[in-house]
Amino acid sequence: MTSIASLETSGFDVESVRRDFPILGQQVNGRPLAYLDNGATTQKPLSVINAVDYFYRNDNANVHRAAHVLSDRATQAFEQARAKVAQFINSPEAEQVVWTRGTTEAINLVAATWGVSNIKDGDRILVSVMEHHSNIVPWQLLAEKVNAEVIPVPVSPKGELEMDALTELLDDRVKMVAIGHVSNALGTVNPVKEIVQLAHAAGAKVLLDGAQGPSHLTIDVQELDCDFYAFSGHKMFGPTGIGVLWGKQALLEAMPPYQGGGEMIERVSFKGTTFNSIPFRFEAGTPNIAGAVGLGAAVDYLSQLDREAAFAHEHQVLNYAFERASGIDGLKRVGMAQHQVGIFSFLIDGVHPSDLGMLLDKQGIAVRTGHHCTQPLMEFFNVPGTVRASFAFYNSIDEVDRLFEGLEKACELLR
Repeated sequence: MTSIASLETSGFDVESVRRDFPILGQQVNGRPLAYLDNGATTQKPLSVINAVDYFYRNDNANVHRAAHVLSDRATQAFEQARAKVAQFINSPEAEQVVWTRGTTEAINLVAATWGVSNIKDGDRILVSVMEHHSNIVPWQLLAEKVNAEVIPVPVSPKGELEMDALTELLDDRVKMVAIGHVSNALGTVNPVKEIVQLAHAAGAKVLLDGAQGPSHLTIDVQELDCDFYAFSGHKMFGPTGIGVLWGKQALLEAMPPYQGGGEMIERVSFKGTTFNSIPFRFEAGTPNIAGAVGLGAAVDYLSQLDREAAFAHEHQVLNYAFERASGIDGLKRVGMAQHQVGIFSFLIDGVHPSDLGMLLDKQGIAVRTGHHCTQPLMEFFNVPGTVRASFAFYNSIDEVDRLFEGLEKACELLR
């Protein structure tokens, strides 16, 4: 087994970073919390918590059309956050960043606007078998409406996309390829740049579900050349209820509104209504202003980190978990892709995942169990679900040791 000393070589001070996250210092069931459920949501640094608190204490007002000082300050903070996110993902323009409630709403927005305008009877939408339900169901709803087809791209037993199958499926019937950047159930990093190139050569657009992307990878939408990129604030150390749809400018400008209401209009008349420019035409109603401000603070926090060192540390923690897993009788990893980040998904023979999760919780260890909103993938592996330990840069080698000590204790009780 790899020694802890040989693993901790990144120069990343995880204990210092952990102090930035107040929630990590608590005890659960009399034990220090080991939070290993980052694939579901990440914890928030104090700077994000303070930014949201400051906004509500000092600047709380509705944004745009400011007629008073508080509204002007709120608008500045709101739009500065948009600019920070744009820079973080290397968007050419801040107006290409559309605020949503999260990845799910962002994908639904594209399906309901670009999809309805561009996908017709007999067209095809390709999604992979490993997709989160949020990147399957919106396309199914669209396909039912316009009589199109949603075609699954198979995955291998290792949990990797079958690229030969994807290539064979790409023909002139395919109008959209919707693929996760990183699998939330397996941690597989898909070769999305290659997918984009193949899809574009076939005349199709590409939406990347980036929910698991920004917390584990550097995102450059221009380098990826995707048409749409969707992600959530709460999975990248920001608040819940705020997310982003990034799109190429020409595509966004051609898309009809998603919802009607305030802010998305230019002028309303009973003779006819005209719509606002992007991104505002997709942001009907009062937005999650504090959420956007908090996401801007999360971007600030991530930007001041040595992200390469953080990524290296997280990779070491994940690899250490894989090493420890090899020493557990009956443990089967689910998903063994060559390129993985952040996710350790597994089963133990004769032990139900839910029982494992409950007994780990009794020891202060938080994991997730179940199908992880990827039922087609679980069906492919012929399992009802898995135990998923998902890591962030604030997780430590000691927490991995606690996980496996907890698994051994749980198995003694359950077998």
